[in-house]
Amino acid sequence: MNYPPRLETARLYTRSLRLEDIEPWAAFLADAEATRYLPNPEGYDARTRATLWIDRQLARYAEGSYGMTVLMHRDTDAFVGQCGLLTQIVDDVTELEVGYHIFPQYWRQGYASEAAQAFRDLAFETTDTSSVISLIHPDNLGSQGVARYNGMTLEKMGRFREMSVRVYRIWREAWIESKAL
Repeated sequence: MNYPPRLETARLYTRSLRLEDIEPWAAFLADAEATRYLPNPEGYDARTRATLWIDRQLARYAEGSYGMTVLMHRDTDAFVGQCGLLTQIVDDVTELEVGYHIFPQYWRQGYASEAAQAFRDLAFETTDTSSVISLIHPDNLGSQGVARYNGMTLEKMGRFREMSVRVYRIWREAWIESKAL
């Protein structure tokens, strides 16, 4: 699946990641508070991590296998964070995840929920997936709140890239019911 050129919400629009996004993304990855739940087992510095991250997303785009996108503020064109659909392997099962990362200055303003809902809707509207998940570190209470606001419920603890994660899920039937309200 390829993304539409631009998704829009009430306050955000998306665009594909580009190499010039390495510097702002490196600044995010250098923030210990912002990334305390993101693993870095290789111990890479922030710029290397940002370069590898963006290269991975560009490869996903080229493969037609989703990827993170840039979230831009509609009024200011500020880079707010990233959100997107990701094909993940959790407990040896292929899953479709909505992932999100918001710059700290935009936390607790509803941007993650707004973006996550747009990508959840895109997944159900354009694919035949039966469910969408979010993988969240057990201590990341903010992201767990976003998942619940996105209509997801905690399904289980799982393993993802050698980490314990909470697997939140919304089934297509629950999404359809939520749209009917």
